Amino acid sequence: MTSKVPHLTTALNGPLLQLEEHLLTHKNQVETWLREQWLLTPAPFYTSVDLRNAGFKLAPVDTNLFPAGFNNLNPDFMPLCIQAAQAAVERACPRAQRILIIAEQHTRNLFYLESLETLRNVFEMAGIEARIASLRDDLEEPLSIDLPSGKTCLLEPLERQGNRVGLGEFSPCLVLLNNDLSAGRPEILEGLEQEVIPPLAAGWSTRKKSEHFTQYHQVAKEFAAQIDIDPWLVSPLSLQCGEVDFKDRSGSECLAKNVGEMLVAIQVKYDEYGIDKEPFVVVKADSGTYGMGIMTVKNADEVLSLNRKQRNKMASAKEGLTVENVLVQEGVYTFETLGEEQAVAEPVIYMMDHFVVGGFYRVHTGRGVNENLNAPGMHFEPLAFVQPCNTPDKDETPDSAPNRFYAYGVIARLALLAAARELAAV
Repeated sequence: MTSKVPHLTTALNGPLLQLEEHLLTHKNQVETWLREQWLLTPAPFYTSVDLRNAGFKLAPVDTNLFPAGFNNLNPDFMPLCIQAAQAAVERACPRAQRILIIAEQHTRNLFYLESLETLRNVFEMAGIEARIASLRDDLEEPLSIDLPSGKTCLLEPLERQGNRVGLGEFSPCLVLLNNDLSAGRPEILEGLEQEVIPPLAAGWSTRKKSEHFTQYHQVAKEFAAQIDIDPWLVSPLSLQCGEVDFKDRSGSECLAKNVGEMLVAIQVKYDEYGIDKEPFVVVKADSGTYGMGIMTVKNADEVLSLNRKQRNKMASAKEGLTVENVLVQEGVYTFETLGEEQAVAEPVIYMMDHFVVGGFYRVHTGRGVNENLNAPGMHFEPLAFVQPCNTPDKDETPDSAPNRFYAYGVIARLALLAAARELAAV
């Protein structure tokens, strides 16, 4: 099988190749340090991480504690997923025999349902009975939905009896959230005697991206000291800007000031590394996902001159969540392109417990190298990761498939560690 490694279209890939080669050279130190970290802070149950590969740096830009998209993983990775799922379940609830997956509200999305059914099947093959529950108010009876793959997804209305939830006589040992709680913490899930993972406090109704990246910057700093690199090579600069109301423009001047300062800080690093590119900043809602409440800015004045449509777009996130705080983050270019169309691509890495179980490329033919790819029109290349991300090949060049994927896996696990510390703090 041919490895679909995106082509790096920038001449500035020298530093990246040096970084990849550095990671390979220090593989023993990298893996030993990570093992020590998991002993101190256990990994979240499952996570996905969006990376951006600029040719001169490789960094995470988003970490999802309620990942969807399992249907986009390479089917050849199923044995690895099963093994990782067993380890994750044993850590969370050693005696677990049944798992109840709590689905997102938008369960009319067939691609999302494909992901749920794939995830459910992973647990079944791991020897654990698994079913899918919905919080939809309009769902009163089990609903069987035919999927494009030919599979069937069965959604069932969640029931509560005392301090437990279940489906009729199906009483799970473990409740697995695949609902990011953007709409808030459902009362039906409060105060359960069953283990709920991730915890309700990890939902977007309380979680902040700024808190995650505060943890990530510390992780990157510690990691960089272990292998003697500049932490900036694996970490985006970021800061929180609170009390912003896009609809009435309050807080705009403060936001513009922070954007301006961030652009200057990025330019300093670009000058240090001789990078002849225009710095840009990504302003995104401090809570929420699905690519909502996000914009790319190259000049601080752009923040002050948003039109009504742009302000309305930035003012709300998923489930109608009002954007009151934003994360101002260094924009990381993606100079990876895929196919004859040279569509812009970014890797998405999936993990269960502390194991990398695969990934895919998010690809967008209508977006540029400095734009958010998590937008309508994107598609996925699920066959990208044809070899495990944790098995580099010393006989290959740094940018070969297994070695590129190893670099992806290392950076993704740094984000996983940051998420672990984030949850520990909660």
